[in-house]
Amino acid sequence: MDPAGGCPHAANARLLARGAVAPVVLPGDVEAMAVIGHDALKEFLSHPDVAKGATHFTALQEGLIPDGWPLKTFATVQGMTTADGDDHRRLRSLVSKAFTTRRVEALRGRVEEVTAELLDALEAAGGESGHHAIDLREHFALPLPMGVICELLGVDAEYQDQLHHLSNQIVATDISPEDAMAANRDIVAVLSAVAASRTEKPGEDLTSALIAAREEDGDRLSGHELIGTLLLMIIAGHETTLNLITNAVRALCRHRDQLELVQNGKASWSDVVEETLRWDSPVSFFPFRYPTRDLTVDGTVIPRGTPVLAGYSAAGRDKAAHGEDADVFDLTRYTGPTTRHLSLGHGAHFCLGSSLARMEATIALERLFTRFPNLDVAVTEGELPRHASFVGNSVQQLPVTLR
Repeated sequence: MDPAGGCPHAANARLLARGAVAPVVLPGDVEAMAVIGHDALKEFLSHPDVAKGATHFTALQEGLIPDGWPLKTFATVQGMTTADGDDHRRLRSLVSKAFTTRRVEALRGRVEEVTAELLDALEAAGGESGHHAIDLREHFALPLPMGVICELLGVDAEYQDQLHHLSNQIVATDISPEDAMAANRDIVAVLSAVAASRTEKPGEDLTSALIAAREEDGDRLSGHELIGTLLLMIIAGHETTLNLITNAVRALCRHRDQLELVQNGKASWSDVVEETLRWDSPVSFFPFRYPTRDLTVDGTVIPRGTPVLAGYSAAGRDKAAHGEDADVFDLTRYTGPTTRHLSLGHGAHFCLGSSLARMEATIALERLFTRFPNLDVAVTEGELPRHASFVGNSVQQLPVTLR
């Protein structure tokens, strides 16, 4: 895997031509596997003999993974994404109360309000002509989900820029061991300060609720689980939606015919979100799952204890599942029966915030293009700097002109 990230689609196509499961080498020469075919990934994500807990990661347990390994946090953070069975159900049930359909719907007004404020600021920054290039990622796609998840968690505004910067370092795959360890230390320190503040002054937020939460059997989050859960919520709650909005704007600007379909009511903004999730998944390769026994997936044996990446960007363009035109951005594919993408996961670990992410992206895109129907990307696709990560899939900046 290229630690510098880059656009994954050409490499994914080459891998898919050879099979649905690929042996890969992670930074530090750690041997791993990636499941990249749609059907194989769907089977793997919900397989009873596949675990998320790092006790099943053979090389880690044998002491072969050094501190500062850029992907170590994904394996060792204590929270839902590294828990199995009863532990996973306990952690998920404590957090899921914040993401019920009713609670998410109650956030709609706030999402619309924040979106309107950001659009006003964009217009001001774009100048009277609207020809001044503005970084849409920094000024719109980032502050919307970051603001909403921090509000939901009760994280004060003063921490938001720092948390975004540290989140970026944690998902980076080209980071040095020293920087990786420092980023982990720093984000734990910030989140510990947030937890201490909410312990002292509880509010109506999710962090206060998690601190107070006790299940009927007296169970609650340990200190490490609380920080791990906040870490996961901050990263998953903004990095993914940020990439989703950014990738959707890029796709619509490159495919003006598809944008016209939505503007003429022949496709919906919801179609745009689903097609972006499939065609240019915000997460490219998500670490890790481990087979608890030697497991054969689509004819390939994945040995017990191997770290496995879920190849969402590859599965989204798998022609065996999505047809020969899988690499085409096409909103009309949602008019009839269609294979659903897996970009929000599948099985017990399906994305808890999926309805919030979909709502944020739908509102953001609809309001953005209604306000600025001629918005366009100011540079060519090749000039956009890519994420330095094979986990996240997007660009670092998105300069646009509004008119």
